[in-house]
Amino acid sequence: LNKVINESIELNPPASVKGKRLRIYYSTQVKAQPPTFALFVNNVDLIRDSYKKYLTKKLRENFGFFGTPIRIGFREKGEK
Repeated sequence: LNKVINESIELNPPASVKGKRLRIYYSTQVKAQPPTFALFVNNVDLIRDSYKKYLTKKLRENFGFFGTPIRIGFREKGEK
């Protein structure tokens, strides 16, 4: 999972917002049905809907989740 996310970031890095860049530290799957993922980032306010859709598309392509809803949640590092 982390390899797919990191490769997706290398292909299309997230845009900076007011000079700040989104960093995705790591990701984990928290639920199986529906597939739910948590991505730990430096600042949740830097996430754009378009980038979330891009990551969802990459997860579908790599893991074959076609026709299945995918949930992606973003958490700041250290947040419970």
